Amino acid sequence: MKISILDDYHDTLRTLECFKKLAGHEVKIWNDHVQDTETLAARLHDTEVLVLFRERTKIQTPLLERLPKLRLISQRSVYPHIDVAACTRLGIVVSSNLSHGTPSYATAELTWALVLSAMRQIPQQVAALKAGKWQIGVGNTLQGKTLGIFGYGRIGSVVAGYGKAFGMDVLVWARESSLVRARQDGYRTAGNKAEFFEKCDVLSLHMRLVDATRGIVIARDLSHMKPTALLVNTSRAGLIEPNALVNALRAGRPAMAAVDVYESEPVLDPKNPLLTMDNVVCTPHIGFVTRDEYEIQFADIFDQIVAYSKGAPTNVVNPEVLQIAGLRKG
Repeated sequence: MKISILDDYHDTLRTLECFKKLAGHEVKIWNDHVQDTETLAARLHDTEVLVLFRERTKIQTPLLERLPKLRLISQRSVYPHIDVAACTRLGIVVSSNLSHGTPSYATAELTWALVLSAMRQIPQQVAALKAGKWQIGVGNTLQGKTLGIFGYGRIGSVVAGYGKAFGMDVLVWARESSLVRARQDGYRTAGNKAEFFEKCDVLSLHMRLVDATRGIVIARDLSHMKPTALLVNTSRAGLIEPNALVNALRAGRPAMAAVDVYESEPVLDPKNPLLTMDNVVCTPHIGFVTRDEYEIQFADIFDQIVAYSKGAPTNVVNPEVLQIAGLRKG
């Protein structure tokens, strides 16, 4: 099959062990990022299988209708960037593994790196030292402070463990089933959402972006935070009401933010408000960007391609397409 892979910025995939799963197929890898429909349609015209790096490129109807040979999109995690209904109408299978067996330790570790970086002003202190200045401010320790985990899933539970190891008091807010699990794991849970935002010294978001969670953090929630608090987001920018974080930081509640995700990506404008604030630590959506994590994620993605090639696709998010395509569910 002719397979195209988009957005492999550093040409990493061909160097992974799991890439061997595609042996025997014709694979084309693109290392730049393109969203222009005309360019993508030309590049992907003969593609039968399209591999995506998360949500880096949007795959919508105008593009899909110009890819006559496309039969499978293989990726991992949620798929708000894919027009699934159009895929179904056009007979394109969308395979995406949503039931991950293990947490993304890469994302959890980056979350903790951002917590430490923001609380100790590490990027600012490094930049000042390189500019010939010695100690530009006073940081904060984590011991004894309250770490808030909003969303107690696979990654949130790991980050809670990091907080416990650093001597923090962990407080959880999530849906009821997750609150029960957090209490079983020995963590305190907040009585309500307002209490949660009021008590946290460090508050970290750990939820998938779906319809039910989009904009789940609103301006009023942020206004309840301490004027010394830190908000961390390594999940998705859409969890926060548009513009609410920038406005809250300007108003002084919370005092700081550390973010790896943005409302529109990639962020290439240095004048983006978050990039211009001294009280914000920003990274370019690198939560899952490690070789180890790539091996895990793309092993799943390539296994989906192998299953499709055998006529029994797996992790199909639009199963109604199988009858149209004459396939059986794997």
